[in-house]
Amino acid sequence: MSKKSAILLFLLIIAPAVIYFLLPTDESRIKKLIKEGARAVEKKEIDNVMAKVSFNYQDEKGLSYILIKQILEGQFKAMSGIKIEYENLKVEVKEKLANAEFDLCVITTIGNQTGYIIGGLKTPARIKLFLEKERAKWLVIKAEGIQVSL
Repeated sequence: MSKKSAILLFLLIIAPAVIYFLLPTDESRIKKLIKEGARAVEKKEIDNVMAKVSFNYQDEKGLSYILIKQILEGQFKAMSGIKIEYENLKVEVKEKLANAEFDLCVITTIGNQTGYIIGGLKTPARIKLFLEKERAKWLVIKAEGIQVSL
């Protein structure tokens, strides 16, 4: 076997296997999206938060991309010290659609009062996000379970 044949064989067989194991899975990409989104909310980085939301976002409450952005901008001005805690994250992927479920608590300070605005210590909110793969990126298209108490 010549060197060229060996190199070609390597590229055809071994390289795809290496690429398969090195590329992140859709599930890990969605987990990363949720983690980055939570950190962006804590830092009040509206553009980074909205980068995780699809322009096609629509839910039963009538919220859309634009409305979510306006609401968050107003809330971020009133809040300080936002802390997000989530656990029990489960992700299910089906081709170009996925959903992620997790328990969520959000603690913040408004004025001089600090407390939970989503979930609570003993009863976290059970959140379900619906995602769609747009190009090579996962984006949130709908959310369920978010009840804000101010």
